[in-house]
Amino acid sequence: MKLEREYTKVIIDEKGRKQQENGHPWVYDNEVTNIEGNYENGDIVDVLSQKGKYLGSGFINNNSKIIVRIISRNANDKFDEAFFERRLRYAWDYRKTVMGEDIKCCRIIFGEADEFPGLTIDRFNDILVAQVLSLGIEKRKDIIFNLIYKILKENGENIVGLYERNDVEIRKLEGLEEYKGYYKLNNVEIPDYTITEIVENGIKYKVDVENGQKTGFFLDQKYNRFAISKIAKGKNVLDCFTHTGSFALNAAKGGAKHVHAVDISDTAIEMARENAKLNNLENNMSFETVNVFDLLPNIKNNQYDFIILDPPAFTKSRKTIENAKRGYKQINYRAMKALPRGGYLATCSCSHFMDEERFLNMLKEAAKDAGVRLRQIEKRQQSPDHPILINVNETDYLKFFIFQIV
Repeated sequence: MKLEREYTKVIIDEKGRKQQENGHPWVYDNEVTNIEGNYENGDIVDVLSQKGKYLGSGFINNNSKIIVRIISRNANDKFDEAFFERRLRYAWDYRKTVMGEDIKCCRIIFGEADEFPGLTIDRFNDILVAQVLSLGIEKRKDIIFNLIYKILKENGENIVGLYERNDVEIRKLEGLEEYKGYYKLNNVEIPDYTITEIVENGIKYKVDVENGQKTGFFLDQKYNRFAISKIAKGKNVLDCFTHTGSFALNAAKGGAKHVHAVDISDTAIEMARENAKLNNLENNMSFETVNVFDLLPNIKNNQYDFIILDPPAFTKSRKTIENAKRGYKQINYRAMKALPRGGYLATCSCSHFMDEERFLNMLKEAAKDAGVRLRQIEKRQQSPDHPILINVNETDYLKFFIFQIV
């Protein structure tokens, strides 16, 4: 017996059906064979197989190649305020469990992994920062934003405002405008500041939610930064692509003999300097604005005995994966050549297109060309406030390795 429901029906092909039954949260436009009923972009629709089997419900938007973003696979769900409150409480309870004392500085909503497709909400102490990349969420953000504020306040958390970082070009793919600024929460005065202070791994940072990269600070490397602090003691460390100095500061706090932090951005280097002063770590640190690709070939052997590579994503699509691989290989090869035997290398990629197999193959090629062997110390991923759905490759994006050169 076919399910009778009020929603427009989106019928998909066999390839799409298999993807949905495997739990993937997206339906692509080329998988759709028919749409039964009227709709407006951003509406909730039902997704069905060609035999009429219910596969899930989600936000439709024919401006995007991802025509439906699934939000539920329960045919009994009603998409009212209570539905979104349950989801938000579930996400918040999960963070309280996995983050513990780090709850004041974490990602509260991680898009599809929390069944809020296209939504990110980060917490930086007293400010929430949201980024909305789907029309369906955009149309319901008034409910969602005010609910998350209510839930955190009920838990005794001091939140003064929610800042929107919707100044990203990808919103255009959903037919959305770019902008940034404070959202007006119900009965909450808009703060007169956009810089707040957080504490991560015992280190203080100034976070600029208005002008910082992404939502203001990269939270996913939290525990990877702590991992390198244990190895840095007594070593001369080079932190490449330092951004605001987070890996460098963890190395310095871990007892490094000296840390040299480099980045191509003057603004990032200035912020890294300020963070070092904030933590009274500037005496054994130095900073330089330089292109890492120019710096690494000129490093003298034995100049550093620990090099950290935390580059930006060299690729954001499959089309450029080979170019990205060459970029990753170049910096890793140069770092391996610069390090002495017994030295240490921390290296990572934050692009899900550069999957673990490709990344490891690249590292093996770089090591062969550099004439070294790599002894693996740790293999890590993103922190648990960025949860991975094992059947959704897009949620598994961060690869982080620590090696010894042997």
